[in-house]
Amino acid sequence: MRAIGLASAVLLGAGALTSCVPAADAAIRTDFGFSVMPSTVAAGGEVTLRVERNAACQGEAAVNSQVFDMVTIPPEESWATAVVDWDAKPGAVYDVEFECDESSGTARLSIASGRPTHHPTHHPTRHPHKGVHAGEGGTLAGFDLKEIGLGAALIAGSLGVAYHFSRRRTDEDAG
Repeated sequence: MRAIGLASAVLLGAGALTSCVPAADAAIRTDFGFSVMPSTVAAGGEVTLRVERNAACQGEAAVNSQVFDMVTIPPEESWATAVVDWDAKPGAVYDVEFECDESSGTARLSIASGRPTHHPTHHPTRHPHKGVHAGEGGTLAGFDLKEIGLGAALIAGSLGVAYHFSRRRTDEDAG
């Protein structure tokens, strides 16, 4: 009987953890690879749009969304940047559509609840290759304290309930 209580605690914990994982990072895959980085950004922030060059995507790539102006990535480049509109709704998830040659696909972009501390003074659409852009990093990028607290409360609550039921069952079996 003790194994049933342990299994219940493990399943409740796993369920709580998987419910905290954002689904907005998922991209619909096509014949070519593409991405939006970071996948969660504040209104007014900058995102990097990447395409993987292969047989399905050799020409100019066009990237379009409701929250930034259309961006083109020339054939000799693999990425460009876009500035998210200041009026993007915090907490909303927007589609980012990639089109290259005869292929297309969609990625998701989530708008965080904060705002950048500065307004960008220019809106670049392309940069020369300068290596890897590192920055957002870590598992907490794009989350605010309210989201982290809610996730911790869900996990703690599910573990507490599992412990309570496992102890209650043990007490009933003893008597």
